[in-house]
Amino acid sequence: MANTVMFIILAVFIIGSALMCVTTTRIMRAATFMLFVLFGVAGIYFLLDYTYLGAAQISVYAGGVTMIYVFAIQLVSKRTLQGLEERVKSSKMIGGGLAALAGLVVVGLILLKTGFVTQEIANVEVPMKEIGMALVGSEKYQYVLPFEFISVFLLACIIGGLVVARKEKEDKV
Repeated sequence: MANTVMFIILAVFIIGSALMCVTTTRIMRAATFMLFVLFGVAGIYFLLDYTYLGAAQISVYAGGVTMIYVFAIQLVSKRTLQGLEERVKSSKMIGGGLAALAGLVVVGLILLKTGFVTQEIANVEVPMKEIGMALVGSEKYQYVLPFEFISVFLLACIIGGLVVARKEKEDKV
């Protein structure tokens, strides 16, 4: 019962923060709300007793990725961000709503066609060692290579941001 209540609290927190993230007009507030969403997801991992995944969620995503976003936001000149408010046209909002609805229908149909909704979930707990090996293993269906690719890609983005910031300073001199 307590787990269900805690899950509902975390779900409401995540959904509320996600909605605030996409509806705010201030970019730093959006990054902050994204941080709250990532912390909520980590809370769900901890609720499921997946402490490794929860800690990885906090350190990699909530810590690392959010800081990269904030770093990129700060690299953009202050003049660009001052008074930047974009008004969304109603036609774009309707189009986005229809696209989201179409995506929801497609996902629902796929879930019903594959029988995923009607399948009974096995009451077998996956050992943490198996999850850890899947995350850092290099064999088929293991994820060390995508993690390494993403880390190199993020490093290239940081270096590119520094080069852009340096060129802007040199142009002003």
